[in-house]
Amino acid sequence: MSFYKLLLRLVIVVAIGIATYLLYRTLSQYSLDEILESVRTIPATYLARAFAFAAASYLCLTFFDWLAVRYAGKPLAWHRTALASFTALSIGHNVGVAALSSGAIRYRFYARWGLGVGDVAKVILFCGITVGLGLATMGGIALLLYPSTAEGLMGVDGPELKGMAIVCLSLPVAYVVLSAVMRRELTLHKWSVKLPPLPLALGQVAAGTANYACVAACLHQLLAATSEVNYLEVAAIYVIGILASLISHVPGGLGVLEATVLYLQPGAEAVGALLVFRLVYFLVPLALGLPTLLASEYFLRPAGKRQQRAKTPSGATSAADGRP
Repeated sequence: MSFYKLLLRLVIVVAIGIATYLLYRTLSQYSLDEILESVRTIPATYLARAFAFAAASYLCLTFFDWLAVRYAGKPLAWHRTALASFTALSIGHNVGVAALSSGAIRYRFYARWGLGVGDVAKVILFCGITVGLGLATMGGIALLLYPSTAEGLMGVDGPELKGMAIVCLSLPVAYVVLSAVMRRELTLHKWSVKLPPLPLALGQVAAGTANYACVAACLHQLLAATSEVNYLEVAAIYVIGILASLISHVPGGLGVLEATVLYLQPGAEAVGALLVFRLVYFLVPLALGLPTLLASEYFLRPAGKRQQRAKTPSGATSAADGRP
């Protein structure tokens, strides 16, 4: 086994360990009664809509990968990219440093389906750019529509915020225009990137923006269950909070999102809504993603290796993978 493959397996094991620990640590901070009470305060219709928007967000994320494998020149069926995307991101969102943790898990899936290390690197880069495009679009809209909220959180005045909003909205526009007109690689210092064709670029902007819109809608439903809050204002707060969490690399944005949302809606109701939001958007997908990853390690293993491993006596060395 090569050192690189061994390192990737180690990253996956560490990611699973961290994710399991975070799941335990987050839930252990609250008693079962507190969790149930927080859920009970949310009417069933609002809770159902929150789950629906969370599912819609993860659905949008599957199209990140579906577009990315086409950019890498290795198109795959949607159900495969959906499996790889959900498993990688349900864990990566909680572990933190998602490019590394989810990237290693993506490699485990895509390597089985014919993608090389360079191809997976292109997939990860493409998905990262898609995240940035969606964040820039939503951030620009939020800063334009709710400058006073952003001003209080970021400590900058109106003209500066308007300039930031224009810059944010200019980024996806410039990206789409460059993808339409530029046929050669774009070089920045020592880095060279080949821009995707126009349809893929438009898909990136649409999927990235739709993802953040769905996440904000999920949070909005839970906050709106106990108080009157505007969706776009919640979206503005969420985008600012997610920017802070991305900069800090805090796993799942722990603490950062709470502080940001409590600025908008202080009080116990918001704390309960945030707890349910973490359950709906982070912990439930994590609880599904961990067993999915473990199952895929067995069921997606080549049939010959599964049979050989099953026949290998306990304690013997398997010729299939060279491990005890």
